[in-house]
Amino acid sequence: MSTASARHILVETEEKCLELKGKIDGGEDFGDVARAHSNCPSKAQGGDLGQFSPGMMVKEFDEVVFSADVNTLQGPVKTQFGYHLLEVTSRD
Repeated sequence: MSTASARHILVETEEKCLELKGKIDGGEDFGDVARAHSNCPSKAQGGDLGQFSPGMMVKEFDEVVFSADVNTLQGPVKTQFGYHLLEVTSRD
């Protein structure tokens, strides 16, 4: 079974998500932006979610994590929790 590691930033609105994506695309550090703005407890680790397998995260999140190129910024991805920016850091 495949596994992936990812980090993410969770916010309430698509507008905020796009604003933060612009900051990261403009050169700001993903981890720093996550620590400052994410609504997820993972913000303490710069958004790092660790390693997980398909089915451990919500469907919309899984679809991106297990198909996107590694080390590329993805999002906004809408889930029941809000809007995510995510980056796959590794995948086996």
